[in-house]
Amino acid sequence: MAYSWISRTNLLLAFIFSLAFVVACGSSATSTPTSGGNPIATKAVAPTALPTPTSAPAQDAKPSGTLSMGQSDMGRFTAHPKLVGNPGIFLHGNAPLGEALFALDSNKELTNILVSDWGISADFTTWTFQLRKGVQFHKGYGEMTAEDVVWSYNEWSKNEKHPRGSIINGFWNNPEGSVQTPDDYTVIVDTGAPQVQAPIMAFLSFPFGGTTWVSSKKQFDQMGDDEVDSNIAATGPWEISETESGQFWKMRAVEDHYRQTPDFAELVFWEIPEESARVAGFQTGNLDTFVMAFDSITTVEDVPGAKFVTVPQAGAMALNFYGNFYMGIGTENQRPAYNPNLAWVSSNPDVDSPEWEKARKVREAISMAIDRDTIIDTLMLGFAAREILPSFAGNEGILDPGLEWPYDPVRAKELLVEAGYPDGFSATVTTAKRGAPAEDAVCEAVASMLEVIGIDVNLQNLPYSTLRPTIVGRTYEGLTCHGLPIRDEPVVGMVIHLSTTAFTHGWEHEWLEENITIANNSLDPADLKAAQKTTGEWMIEQVVQPALFSWNAVWPVGPRIEPWGDHVWRTDPRAVNGFEFINHRK
Repeated sequence: MAYSWISRTNLLLAFIFSLAFVVACGSSATSTPTSGGNPIATKAVAPTALPTPTSAPAQDAKPSGTLSMGQSDMGRFTAHPKLVGNPGIFLHGNAPLGEALFALDSNKELTNILVSDWGISADFTTWTFQLRKGVQFHKGYGEMTAEDVVWSYNEWSKNEKHPRGSIINGFWNNPEGSVQTPDDYTVIVDTGAPQVQAPIMAFLSFPFGGTTWVSSKKQFDQMGDDEVDSNIAATGPWEISETESGQFWKMRAVEDHYRQTPDFAELVFWEIPEESARVAGFQTGNLDTFVMAFDSITTVEDVPGAKFVTVPQAGAMALNFYGNFYMGIGTENQRPAYNPNLAWVSSNPDVDSPEWEKARKVREAISMAIDRDTIIDTLMLGFAAREILPSFAGNEGILDPGLEWPYDPVRAKELLVEAGYPDGFSATVTTAKRGAPAEDAVCEAVASMLEVIGIDVNLQNLPYSTLRPTIVGRTYEGLTCHGLPIRDEPVVGMVIHLSTTAFTHGWEHEWLEENITIANNSLDPADLKAAQKTTGEWMIEQVVQPALFSWNAVWPVGPRIEPWGDHVWRTDPRAVNGFEFINHRK
């Protein structure tokens, strides 16, 4: 591997000096992170709860000027509910071109977007959505109605790339249920069997890597799939105007938008893979904000008039072990990436077997080799806090207090010897590039730390659009450093370990299948908490998906724009969002 521990240490020391400079200068971005962060306040809502719509700030004048945003990886523009995958889903949710039924506002309160009222029956089988009247589709396709909502979610149900595809399909197309539209503004979903609220609200909310949006059925009827995919008519405060694959997405403001008319007439996402090029664009005034690594904070501070928006506990970084696909071993349903020759994968799915224990010790050794505190203090500049499991970030109180992954490289080497790897082994480690701060540097540091205990690391640097199909297809064999959103409930993240999900974190096991399903079907809050705790404890014991940390988002604010921290959507602030609330600086 090209990165040695010596060179990494020197880089970390450089970051320590950078941190001292930030503190000395009194950065407007800095706020002391606290362990555990602030948990999402919105939990299971009682049946018939009717959230109050958000009120948009007053609009002073017609939109003018161009707002420029630097992204790291965008890929081809695609927006059709049936065809879009990530990073498109994630980017659309953060633009937003499209809107879901709900969002979490800056106070983490569930907020109505495309609905005016909603409610759930006492038995959690009948969900009624009253749609907001007067919502207009882009490009002159008229008012949104129940027909558009039903069509859109039927299309989402067919999307094999969506990380929540099976949940969407089970909600909207349950064979024991039905979907009714008694009028143009009412959608009634009978799920046939009770369904827990949290996973449903996750895909019905934006911005989120598993979000959805409503598209015009009329556009599809007149123009077909290709037009919807490349020139979508949705409902957001921005509509797509021009795209060039690998270069830019240009969006124009929707004047008199029902929710919030942007202050800028145009929003442009520029694909700029290199951090140094994004920083240079910000320094020259060509970019107003961008996906920023934390080590760029001091450079950004030197730009006259630059400010920052800081969002506490915006996401969690996890280490994923791919290949642990124990369902269907030896049958035609065996996953391609199941490979017991990988040191962290067992040849026996029995958790009491010697083979399982050897693989578990390897996973434990890998986790113990990672110096999380050094990564947090240097690469994350203190804008992070330790976590135990990514799905429990923001929900730490469900687990017993004081749990953490220890750093002990000496014991890690001993575990490798006990597992039968005295000379180590080879492993591929890849950064899942999802817009998390310092994600490349963090993964490089993790790889260097694994080499210290004798693991020969092949560090891959791939666009996420290249990596993701191998994850979805269950063909990737390696480890990933993976940034994830903060979940409203742990079960929302844990369901990705089910074999029916389109996306995967590298695990499918009968124990997880049974116990996550129990959690996913627990309607009583006490039962849900107990089921989540049981599953979390097993995942810790078996070292299924150790977290590295949760981080605070720090977004650069150029001298032409005002900070918009009071209008950040909290569903998933791993990447910059709330562009419709960004104003010209006065």
